[in-house]
Amino acid sequence: MTYCVDIKLNAGLVFLSDSRTNAGLDQISVFRKMIVYEKPGERFMVLLSAGNLSISQSVREILQTEHIEDPDTGRPITIWNAASMFDATRVLGAAVRRVYERDGQELKAAGVEFNVSLIFGGQIRGEGMRLFQVYSAGNFIEATSETPYCQIGESKYGKPVLDRVLTLATPLSEAAKCALVSMDSTLKSNLSVGLPLDLVVYEADALRSDRIACIEHNNPYFRMLHESWGQRLREVFDSIEDPMWNGGETAVPLLVQGGRSQPLRKITHPSEKLI
Repeated sequence: MTYCVDIKLNAGLVFLSDSRTNAGLDQISVFRKMIVYEKPGERFMVLLSAGNLSISQSVREILQTEHIEDPDTGRPITIWNAASMFDATRVLGAAVRRVYERDGQELKAAGVEFNVSLIFGGQIRGEGMRLFQVYSAGNFIEATSETPYCQIGESKYGKPVLDRVLTLATPLSEAAKCALVSMDSTLKSNLSVGLPLDLVVYEADALRSDRIACIEHNNPYFRMLHESWGQRLREVFDSIEDPMWNGGETAVPLLVQGGRSQPLRKITHPSEKLI
């Protein structure tokens, strides 16, 4: 399994992925889930992948040369000459479908689901930054201002901090920190996600980025973040008053009367009805 997250803000984009793959508890390997496509001054794009490793690797390979046809001119559109991120994502969708056409039936016959999820984001000169999530059928959705991030893989553990912290106005460095906390929460709760991590931070309209980091177990910043986040969570938890059950003095009682719903009724005899 894996966990990948991409955040789209007014200030730029943040991409983060783990690198663990597994086929059972005794077959754990490291494969990078992120690839950067950059033509400085013209386009900057990042692809993240989750799901079946053989499928995602095939998609990444085919994407280098895959094209769709421009309906007006008949010229081929690739990720290297697409005029928009929308068209570049259409090329990615075509690459997914090409892999399915080649391998889908054979995988099905072998009892293997055609399972791949992709995040594709970046900026092409002449338009703003855009972020897409691509599914196994090659279809896709675009991130909006209401949901300024995409997740694939083991997303549930790292989602709460994203929902509580991120807004479009969040600074890039703060968003990178939020993404790393999201990843740390996932690492803590799921053994199928693991280090090293790949982190890319892109500043809006730069059309290039040198903010690329590989984070391993001994990374000083990530170790500090891991220890601080766990300690601060415990401190906040301890600062919240425990529920009062025996009529003690409190400004925030748990046992209150009123409302449409009543406390559960106990069943005390076999003859009693449940409803």
